[in-house]
Amino acid sequence: MTFQRARTEEQREIRRRAILDMASAMLDEMPVAAVTLNELSRRVGLAKPNVLRYFESREAVLLELLDRYLREWLTELAGELAAGIDEDLPMPERAAAVAEILSRSLSGRMVLCELFGAQGSVLEHNVSVEVVARYKRASLDRLTTMTALLRKYLPELGENATLFSLQTMVMAGALSAYSTPPPSLQAAYEAEPDLARFHLDLKDYLKQALTATLLGVLPRR
Repeated sequence: MTFQRARTEEQREIRRRAILDMASAMLDEMPVAAVTLNELSRRVGLAKPNVLRYFESREAVLLELLDRYLREWLTELAGELAAGIDEDLPMPERAAAVAEILSRSLSGRMVLCELFGAQGSVLEHNVSVEVVARYKRASLDRLTTMTALLRKYLPELGENATLFSLQTMVMAGALSAYSTPPPSLQAAYEAEPDLARFHLDLKDYLKQALTATLLGVLPRR
């Protein structure tokens, strides 16, 4: 695609959305580490300095995408929880249903999980105080949304709902790194099946981890 010079705020916003949409398309075909500003610039049809007029770094692009994906997921999660949980069930059954829905929902969104995993070690580096503070303020809003959703179906969580929300995102990011082995490791698993015990199925292991966490934070009675 090609662009004329952006002269109005509306045109600049169109340019920003085009950059984000192209980065999103790239994440559908390559891991986070493979997304570069040079390739993004080439695909979007802008010189790299022009892309930097809208986003100060590739990490700034990916942080904004992470927030977009997180907002979209929470919107869909609200419907998934509403359809999958009977609020009149006993607490242990509701907890099991929450763990099942969260693990199924997140395992179907591998890009979101990969961005969770890269957030602290990669995405929050090489960005200015202004950019990272803006992202963190948005993250607080998403955390509030997720906490409210969980407390609706598991009011027994109380204040621990916020901690559990954070732990869910951290675990999804950490476990996703083990569920998509690179080609060399995949070949090693195929050559020596005993090694494949290190290959984690994201949905299954995330469900186990979330269930264990819920058992730790919910009241014992």
